[in-house]
Amino acid sequence: MAITALPPDTDADIARVTEALAMITPRWNVRILLALSGPPLRYSELAAKVPWLQNGQLHLKLNSLCDAGLVERTEHTTRHVTYGHTERGVALLPVLPMIVTWAEEHLEKADLPLPAIEQIEDSLTLLTRRHAAAILWVLKSREEVSGRALARIVMPSSDWTNIYPPLRQLVFDGLVDTDGMGQPYRLSAAGDGLGPVLGTLSAWSAGQPLDQAAQHPVWGHPQAKPAPRAWISSQSRPASTALPPTRTPQSPPAWHNGDLFSHATTARPKAALPAGGPRR
Repeated sequence: MAITALPPDTDADIARVTEALAMITPRWNVRILLALSGPPLRYSELAAKVPWLQNGQLHLKLNSLCDAGLVERTEHTTRHVTYGHTERGVALLPVLPMIVTWAEEHLEKADLPLPAIEQIEDSLTLLTRRHAAAILWVLKSREEVSGRALARIVMPSSDWTNIYPPLRQLVFDGLVDTDGMGQPYRLSAAGDGLGPVLGTLSAWSAGQPLDQAAQHPVWGHPQAKPAPRAWISSQSRPASTALPPTRTPQSPPAWHNGDLFSHATTARPKAALPAGGPRR
């Protein structure tokens, strides 16, 4: 079922990326994925790496990540069970340093340096705002769009004025710019800078090699950067495992739209940070 009035390939692309973000954004999911980097771990070994999670919470998170196809549970014997990444989970890890690179360029610096994991969590919170992916896609492909025209594309079956709450949120978050009421909307420098992240998530969720992101039909073509509008990250949270190194992409092949990648997931979570933007 189409979620926008965009062409079917683009609509499916947005749906895939939205689903991928919904898998990893829930609180602690990225930290658990990082803790599982390396050989598979027993439950007790993993619990020792994420001590701020109670046993019941960790169990639910692991079930969710297994349902999403990112973590696999292997029962060697009735008393020997391990958890580790699936191939899809391993393929996702190189996306995380790309998010850090974007955050370091576009987040306003806090009083104290923030760990990379917190930059990732704050960035993911922005990207999972309702309708955010579709709005960013349209603005990237059409450069400037009025609110009414944007509503017809992004939410064709809804009253067009419903576009303004998510638009205002994206402006507040610093991903979208406008010159004022009644003026068209466009990507900010931070919004356009998400190209490598969203292009790579698109490749991953379509089951394509990550180096195809540079050939993405929308996000593979950066715009001239407007003046940046920085935003402030949230307060400090527990430390976590170091991020994997960023892959250096090779000469990418031509982009091909893949079949819709879908795993069973839990219901879309509430944002990890309060509405109104990640501010102190």
